[in-house]
Amino acid sequence: MINLPPSEFTLVVLSEPATLTVRVAGELDYDTSDDFVQTVVEHLASGQPPPRDVRLDFGDLTWIDSSGLSALLMVHRRTSATGATLHLDNRPEVLERILRLTNVLDHLTAVVGAVRESEDDDGLTGAGAT
Repeated sequence: MINLPPSEFTLVVLSEPATLTVRVAGELDYDTSDDFVQTVVEHLASGQPPPRDVRLDFGDLTWIDSSGLSALLMVHRRTSATGATLHLDNRPEVLERILRLTNVLDHLTAVVGAVRESEDDDGLTGAGAT
């Protein structure tokens, strides 16, 4: 068995008037979940008005455990409270697997409030789109 060192955890935040994008890289686990939630919550609170969409880009995620999943649920709660829609973009297999096993994907990506038909009809399907 080869023991590889854990991937460095990084968050890159891009804040635009209507969209907050957070790129998550490395391992979202017990050691990093609090930083993840705190970063998203701080950026949600800093914008006036709050963003309509929060996009979490997991293209460089290497691992997620139950603490990471709990963090996603906390972020969902906070985005819902602001009226924003949460998107889980570029989901790797490790994230897809935990979302399938726990059956929370639909809960995490449910549209808040009335459906914005013009924005939701983007024709995207599959693992990389929500």
